[in-house]
Amino acid sequence: MRGQLRLRRVEPPQDLLRPGREHPAGFGEPDPASGPLHQAGAGLRLQPGKVMTHRGLGVVQLTRRGGDRAVLGDRGEDPEPGDVEHAVHRIDAIYGTSRQVALDEYETVPEPGAMRLPCFTDVLRAGQTLRPHLPPTPAWSYPALDAACGAHVVVKHENVQPTGAFKVRGGLTLLATMPAAERDRGVVTYSTGNHAQSIAYAAREFRAPCTVVMPEGANESKHRAVEALGATVVLRGTTLEESATAATLLASRCGARFVSPADEPALIAGVGTAYLELLTAAPDLDVIVVPVGGGSNAAAASLVVRTLAPHIEVIGVQSDAAPAAHDSWHAGHLVERPNRTEVEGLSTGRGFALTQQLMRDGLAGFVLVSDNDIRAAQRLLLSHAHTLAEGAGAAGLAVVLGDPPRFAGRQVGIACTGANASLDQLRSLLAA
Repeated sequence: MRGQLRLRRVEPPQDLLRPGREHPAGFGEPDPASGPLHQAGAGLRLQPGKVMTHRGLGVVQLTRRGGDRAVLGDRGEDPEPGDVEHAVHRIDAIYGTSRQVALDEYETVPEPGAMRLPCFTDVLRAGQTLRPHLPPTPAWSYPALDAACGAHVVVKHENVQPTGAFKVRGGLTLLATMPAAERDRGVVTYSTGNHAQSIAYAAREFRAPCTVVMPEGANESKHRAVEALGATVVLRGTTLEESATAATLLASRCGARFVSPADEPALIAGVGTAYLELLTAAPDLDVIVVPVGGGSNAAAASLVVRTLAPHIEVIGVQSDAAPAAHDSWHAGHLVERPNRTEVEGLSTGRGFALTQQLMRDGLAGFVLVSDNDIRAAQRLLLSHAHTLAEGAGAAGLAVVLGDPPRFAGRQVGIACTGANASLDQLRSLLAA
């Protein structure tokens, strides 16, 4: 990806940030001004040096008591002398401006139409961010389940998260990395439930206003859970797509940060920490089967597995009653499809650009299962693994049960992504 530095007072060469190459920077020497930024950063000066790309960010070589490197685009509050953020402040000070600048003036800007892809380093940073907030979740196997599947199955129990689903990892990562001023303006998102709870939970942790738009007739238990977390719930539209349109308009009108349930690098980075944990607990896996709605889960799995264990297959699964992500992946471009599934976590009528790009690079396959197959897998998890799973959390097991030759004798990881089934869903499940 090519980019250019967004510097208001300096115009660097337009091709400074060509990936994989280094170019002379020639940014010059500091002015002899005596403002507070100069005093705080005594001894720091820009040298004619090199500007390059590093994991999608612009990097300028600096000299300060033996040499430092400043990352243009890294953000933070109250930077200390010598930190990369402090160096970015100093770039502005050197060119004669005494104001404290917003760090987003120095980000790497993708070409029009491009979207920044999360990288493995983002996942590692997310792990540090989440450590004070969330403990690792268990990855357990069950002999009775193995016998029923004809394979050794390791269940990653994201159903035990405080919101009952994996998405809280992404929500906390996103809110933690937002600038304070942006958090104060609040966030607006849309969801049938689990994404809503994750953003509401994170907003409460960081004391940010939160509004969630849900379709009319959304899961009542998830609706109540979102309100209990302090968020405002707005019911708009009869489909998730109509709710998305309403949420976008609402965010624009109130000046809040609109949060997509899928096209957000921070969400994917946060979810990726689950797969760091899974590979640590079960390094000998042959395949991981991941449910797909918007695709943040499968995109995160693809990113982490491709980096750490590229020999492991990652397989996505979606309901055949809502195949938009599946069909987008196979078509190689985004498509819309009817959304008729009863499985809320797999419910979407379109593909998402960011997650599709990561899945296209990382999935070994993408399959469909029926809602009935998913319900059967839910019952098996309940009876053979003592695990309450919502539909999406059982979709990976449905794939394993539906294709015995593919998985026979293999070590298979499945993501039990959530446990937020409604009372009506549980009654139906137990009555069958």
